[in-house]
Amino acid sequence: MSEEAKKPEVKAEAAKKAEASKPTLGTARNFSSDNMSRDNRSRGPRQGGNNNRSGRDNRRNGRRDDRPAEEKQFEEQTIAIDRVSRTVKGGRRLRFKALVVVGDKKARVGVGVAKGRDVQQAIEKATGVAKKNLITIPLEKTTIPHEVEVKATGAHVLLKPAAPGTGIIAGGVVRSIIGVTGISNLLSKSLGSTNKVNIAYATIKALESLVPKSEWIGNKKKPADKKVATKETK
Repeated sequence: MSEEAKKPEVKAEAAKKAEASKPTLGTARNFSSDNMSRDNRSRGPRQGGNNNRSGRDNRRNGRRDDRPAEEKQFEEQTIAIDRVSRTVKGGRRLRFKALVVVGDKKARVGVGVAKGRDVQQAIEKATGVAKKNLITIPLEKTTIPHEVEVKATGAHVLLKPAAPGTGIIAGGVVRSIIGVTGISNLLSKSLGSTNKVNIAYATIKALESLVPKSEWIGNKKKPADKKVATKETK
């Protein structure tokens, strides 16, 4: 075969090799990790993108941290959490009962009892009940104005005023309730039932029955005598 006859065949083979060397769209070669890394290095770092997003997140977090914390009006304290069960047709139903006391340490206090499917729900419901049943205590400086003794159901609670520096001499439920009222000096004694709910209700009843010193019988001011004008008789 002559050289002139071979030239078309050589040109056809060269054209096929050139087409095979060109990357086609959708092939694995076009989207290989080597090509992508090479392309990224040639392009350089992306402007914007993740850097701006991280900056926005930082600024957003900074704004959250700069917000002043809201002051709580009431101080909440959980006294007891009990698990209660109820037998129904399908079996036993377990629930939780919470005893919570709330107070602002400014002579206002309340106690609430509630049940819930879990502990958090029971505490939230009991807190709401306590805030709805707040009472105001008449204080005499840092203690109560007089001695009081109250019986409620099976509980028997005795509260006595104390001199400055004595502190709160109480235990268990009574101490938890007195601690959120603003009273600094008090003597107490729990007599009778040891049920925490009954003791809490008895303590609240005792605080509610206190009478301010200004309303005592001996301290009441007598009303001023009214002068009656008399007509002179001729």
